[in-house]
Amino acid sequence: MSIEIKEITTSRQLREYIYFPRSIYKDDSHWVPPLYSDEFDFHNPKRNSALQYSEGIRLMAYRSSQAVGRIMGIINKKYNDQHGEQTARFFQLDCINDPDVAHALIDEIEKWATLKGMNKVIGPYGFSDKDPQGLQIEGFAHLPVIATPTNPAYLQKLVEGEGYGKEIDCLSYQMPIPKSFPEMYSKIYERVCSNKKIKLIEFSSKQQLKPYIVPVFRLVNECYTPLFGFVPMSEEGMKRFAAQYLPILDPGFVKVIVDQQNDVVAFVVSMPDMSKGIQKAKGKLFPFGFLHILGSAKKTKQLDLLLGAVKSNFRGKGLTVMLGKSLMETASKCGLETMDSHLILETNSRMQAECENVGGKIYKRYRVYQKMI
Repeated sequence: MSIEIKEITTSRQLREYIYFPRSIYKDDSHWVPPLYSDEFDFHNPKRNSALQYSEGIRLMAYRSSQAVGRIMGIINKKYNDQHGEQTARFFQLDCINDPDVAHALIDEIEKWATLKGMNKVIGPYGFSDKDPQGLQIEGFAHLPVIATPTNPAYLQKLVEGEGYGKEIDCLSYQMPIPKSFPEMYSKIYERVCSNKKIKLIEFSSKQQLKPYIVPVFRLVNECYTPLFGFVPMSEEGMKRFAAQYLPILDPGFVKVIVDQQNDVVAFVVSMPDMSKGIQKAKGKLFPFGFLHILGSAKKTKQLDLLLGAVKSNFRGKGLTVMLGKSLMETASKCGLETMDSHLILETNSRMQAECENVGGKIYKRYRVYQKMI
């Protein structure tokens, strides 16, 4: 039976596009829906500044008038200009387990990219590394955490069947949260604490945390620029991310180190895992979804890392030990037992070593694919 591809052009079609995955994944116990309010913001140029400097196309696949797949094509002009590339991206690929449907969707993106003068397609990849990146290919026994991909295992075969090969892998480590730190780390911690040129700041309220959110993102811009796929955030973008995540952050799981001028030189942002709560809320915060999400965060035994960075001239001075020990102590007091590292590029040997030094093991793998066109 023939497959019809339609471009999304109306708000009604966009709604169908956003909610489509739940129609095919709702019976998959390991699928975690997105927070749909964030999804609508992602596709809204007034809420997502990346849409102002990127080209995009959204497509739906139909068979006998039944929706069977979706995909988004992206050309990030800013990133391409900065890196001298002609690269397009495919994103939000969701479809039934049918190679004909996958082919129809991906082929249409490749044709679109070729018409736009591109010579390569990577994906799944959004506007930047702050969007869920890659296709999960290992670790399906574990629920995905917030801001990471959630997809069925069969998508790997469908994508590879279209001639896509590995561009880069992202790794997730699972680490035990120790009740006490090894003596070596305790000594480093004591030495760093005696340094009067820096200060660890901990928070007990969102009001205390709020002034540090934008400075934290500025440090992200400084430290993450060399990383694959990273696009520096504008001041407007920083404020948008702050507004998006501040309401759900527990201030106790954010640690910041400042210098004598009170400038942020290192930080870590984490939160108790909310995946089961988001499942129960079916991706909706209101009217009662947020109660399921908050309840899940109180019951979980897992802490999820979201972001972390150390200013370049402060690296190798024990600041990660200071942040880590403080974070682990808070987590242990709250009864948390394990920690998810979030996504770490396979080329980031420094972060991998940090995880492995505290007993971390790779337990999920995500792959970004590429194909020359």
